[in-house]
Amino acid sequence: MRVLLAQHLGFCFGVRDALMIAESTDRPDLVTIHGELVHNEAVLHRLDELGFHRQPESNRAEIPATPFVMITAHGVSDAERQRLTAAGKQFLDTTCPLVVRVHRAALELAAEGRHVIIIGRPGHVEVAGVLEDLPSGEVISDAAQARNFERLRLGVVCQSTTPPRVAEETLMAIRRLNPDADVRSIDTICQPTRDRQDAVKRLLPQIDVMVVVGGQNSNNTRELARLAEESGVPTHHVQGPDDLDPAWFLEKTACGLTAGTSTLDTTVSAVHRRLLRIAAERETAECREAEIAIRGVGVSGGESDGVTRSSSPQPALSRSAAPPA
Repeated sequence: MRVLLAQHLGFCFGVRDALMIAESTDRPDLVTIHGELVHNEAVLHRLDELGFHRQPESNRAEIPATPFVMITAHGVSDAERQRLTAAGKQFLDTTCPLVVRVHRAALELAAEGRHVIIIGRPGHVEVAGVLEDLPSGEVISDAAQARNFERLRLGVVCQSTTPPRVAEETLMAIRRLNPDADVRSIDTICQPTRDRQDAVKRLLPQIDVMVVVGGQNSNNTRELARLAEESGVPTHHVQGPDDLDPAWFLEKTACGLTAGTSTLDTTVSAVHRRLLRIAAERETAECREAEIAIRGVGVSGGESDGVTRSSSPQPALSRSAAPPA
């Protein structure tokens, strides 16, 4: 079985920068991370070991006790910043610049007197932060939730990790169901999301099984898995190498590997190595079975050339990108 890596996978610059800021903090014991820095269990465990305090995303209403508050890569609303500032908190801001772009686009549309529709996952921390600052807005997840919004002026933005196909279909549905409305949309899908999804699309025709690495609550990782599943390729969403089951790869000839934007390079490399080991072990077993079969034919037919055939080929590694460091 070959293991093919997606051309674009793993950490994006926004997540990498957020983690660098966290790791360069001198006194993590004086800092509370306002939610999850990124949606990845391995990263969160690493931050806990460094000594950061962490406030659950489900309970961010409580004011942190520490003097410093770290804003996560998903950002917060301006209203939340004002609330924390009023409580005397100082910020370490790791908001991704591409999330800031979503906020600015939504506020621009709101300033034009538009009812702003956010295409994204309801309840997601990024979406909640954008929505909280809007005088008039709501969230829909896909075209099925589009309706006549009974407004003359509509604005549309997307959660930064929305699949482009979902965004296009939803925007078309909004326009169709609101024929009399002035609809203005601003494309706020981030380029790393596009790159990773396009890389998966290019990989799918070459494989018969896919492994997607990332946190179970990572929206962009789930979207990569969904994209592969919808193509009909058996897809497995794992958080690390120990989640891999060799039975998934029986009779498979090519395995694709991709990862969400919050997945550590070390995690991707560990999964890659485990897949190569699974492939090597399976090929060794198949060679032994073939050797036994050949010997069996010789015994049953009364013929044997007296040569013991032994082979343990290594699995071929075909890469569309070099494995991460």
